[in-house]
Amino acid sequence: MKNLSLKICLVIAALFGGVGGVVASDLPRCPSSGYFDKCFGIWTFEDGDKYVGEWKDDKYHGQGTFTYSTGGKYIGEFKNGDFNGKGTYNSSDGSKYVGDWKDDKKHGQGTYAYASGSKYVGEFKDDLYNGQGTYTYPNGENYVGKWRDHNYHGQGTYTFVSGSIYVGERKDGKKHGQGTFAYADGEKYVGEWKDDNYHGQGTLTYADGNVEEGVWKEGEFVGE
Repeated sequence: MKNLSLKICLVIAALFGGVGGVVASDLPRCPSSGYFDKCFGIWTFEDGDKYVGEWKDDKYHGQGTFTYSTGGKYIGEFKNGDFNGKGTYNSSDGSKYVGDWKDDKKHGQGTYAYASGSKYVGEFKDDLYNGQGTYTYPNGENYVGKWRDHNYHGQGTYTFVSGSIYVGERKDGKKHGQGTFAYADGEKYVGEWKDDNYHGQGTLTYADGNVEEGVWKEGEFVGE
């Protein structure tokens, strides 16, 4: 968030019901100048950014709305000047996040709906997908499973629009470890993976019933 002490601002202190998406507060209105504490008021920056809401110790604290001059808007809880608690952020491009925040970052449970049509529902940490979550793509494909730093990481299931399904382990976004890939045409591989390739011990059953079982290396069968 902006450092108020470094900005030349216009303060308009008033109590409004429903201004900027904020429900009228029970707190008294802030003074026209000076120290804002346990009050409700508006702070408008010279660049057009605006905060409407509750204050404590001269910082945004409680329920409020922060509107950016570029078009983004946050509506929700603040603590010590930062987005903290439950809140909704609408981006200028039409994307929307609804969920938990900590220290100005998406952190906890939330839903991020992208303007492109993609959607992530699950856990966040420091603004990144971390933990259990589901990502659905505009074409209907989806991944349900573990994430680390915005990548598929751990146990998960990826369903392709073709009907193929991968169930197994991932590392840094790639199939890695034990996993099963069932292809839409009836072919199926069960075994070890490395960097998105069959690698290690595994069994590939072809659609015609033929089987290759043994050791694989970088996607190629090398023998029993």
